[in-house]
Amino acid sequence: MTPDLPTEAEAGAFEPLPAAAAVARPRREGFAAELLRHRGGAFGVGVLGLFIVLAFVGRWLVPYDPNVGELASTLSGPSAQHFFGTDELGRDTLSRVIDGSRIAVIVAFLSVAVAAVAGVAIGVVAGYFGGKIDTILNRSQDVLFAFPTLLLAIIIVAVLGPGLFNAVLAIAIVYTPRFARIARASALGVRTSEYLDAARLAGVGTPSILLRHMLPNVLPSVIVLAALSMSTAQLAYASLSFLGLGVSPPQADWGSMLSKARDFITIAPWLTVWPIVALVALMLAFNVLGDAIRDVLDPRHSGAARPETAL
Repeated sequence: MTPDLPTEAEAGAFEPLPAAAAVARPRREGFAAELLRHRGGAFGVGVLGLFIVLAFVGRWLVPYDPNVGELASTLSGPSAQHFFGTDELGRDTLSRVIDGSRIAVIVAFLSVAVAAVAGVAIGVVAGYFGGKIDTILNRSQDVLFAFPTLLLAIIIVAVLGPGLFNAVLAIAIVYTPRFARIARASALGVRTSEYLDAARLAGVGTPSILLRHMLPNVLPSVIVLAALSMSTAQLAYASLSFLGLGVSPPQADWGSMLSKARDFITIAPWLTVWPIVALVALMLAFNVLGDAIRDVLDPRHSGAARPETAL
């Protein structure tokens, strides 16, 4: 079950950067080069890249059709023909784990992208204008925070109906307050800065100030939170899918595979092992990548100066 609020450690990682640090930081090489030079960043990019490749081309790489089984091979253990064994319908577990990576990647990126766009818009507007607008937007996010994350997602999917799109929408809704609060905190930190006052005196319009001056100061914290949120978003979807609120059978995804495997856990334990390994590997990649991005973007973090010490 995902946490409703960032932990104390995470909150420190998302402390808004001072405007001068965000603007004047010298960069001797590109962001991508720094990230890959970071040991954790290289690990995260490598593992995540593997899952993305499997998501897009996995269907042409799998040895068997993931949705078609052979009754003669029902609940077969790992072998030369089926490296991860087969399920209760004789379907190849390796093929289904690879095919399920497509759903995992889609859910992680799409749900967090929607939540980030909505949350940043709410947070920047609330932080810049303040007053009643800030109060109204803040209270609306507090209402969402009042519900446990998974419980609220279950309620939304129960109202909208099961399915991949509705599950993604539900996760995006419950994750929006996270981004709204981080964006608002960053916006409050630069709202009264001198360069914003200069822009106002120069006659720059409010939309231009929000997009060109405030948004760049918000993005570093949002990017780190997005990378970390993708891991918990995938876990939230796996929980929904485990309860039968994800994609419809026979489409493979890791949550539904675990739900089916629990009935055979004593006689076919391999059915639970491999989806869990895949889920943990993807979550670990997102978490390590998020930490690496924080180290690279935050000049005050010691890991940014010594990326080889991370991980």
